[in-house]
Amino acid sequence: MKTTKIFAALCCVAALFAACEPQTNDPNNGQNNNSNQNGEDASGSANGYDYVDLGLPSGLKWATCNVGADKPEGYGDYFAWGEVESKPICDWSTYKWCQGSSTTQTKYCTDSEYGVVDNKTVLDLADDAAHANWGGKWRMPTEAEWTELREKCTWTWTTIHGVPGYEVKSKVNSNSIFLPAAGLCGGTGLYLLGENGYYWSSSLESDSYPYCAWCVAFSLGGYDSDFDGRYCGKSIRPVLK
Repeated sequence: MKTTKIFAALCCVAALFAACEPQTNDPNNGQNNNSNQNGEDASGSANGYDYVDLGLPSGLKWATCNVGADKPEGYGDYFAWGEVESKPICDWSTYKWCQGSSTTQTKYCTDSEYGVVDNKTVLDLADDAAHANWGGKWRMPTEAEWTELREKCTWTWTTIHGVPGYEVKSKVNSNSIFLPAAGLCGGTGLYLLGENGYYWSSSLESDSYPYCAWCVAFSLGGYDSDFDGRYCGKSIRPVLK
């Protein structure tokens, strides 16, 4: 599997230059209404939120909606990595786990060149936006769990109720989830809505750039694993077992 290696925050910088003006956030944010409107029956619910069993080897169940959305095609909220509340400005100056720059990380750091080393490489539940907002056993997927979803399901670019994104369908049953192309938050604006999707994992990029974390990035042209500056605001799709 090809893994795209980028320098920190290139994704956010590219987004800022790709759009002339910030775009309007999805109006359909809120709490999950326990109804999968993607044409698929939800496999069940936990703590008031629907999930789908995609028949994955790990047994992991994937939520039908993003955190902050009330239907599968809703964009939901945007979170910096390791933060549990959305915010209007996403940059190093507002990032919780640093002192204003990429080289002053105060938590989740494996290299003293970039901050205080604690060798934490996966988010604590207290810093996990899925768990903090949905409770119960809900949490953010790890990079390995995103890889499983990419490799064990069929991804098809489609449009649901006017919203572009990927239908992610099981290879062993008829179940699927929909990941809307919700764009991202960079600086004070939202960019690439309806064109690209960026979803955080709970995994730090610990080998070379601990001021970055792993995510999944996609567009009409394809989907892959990537990493980006932790301050960027991205979508969260919860999972549970």
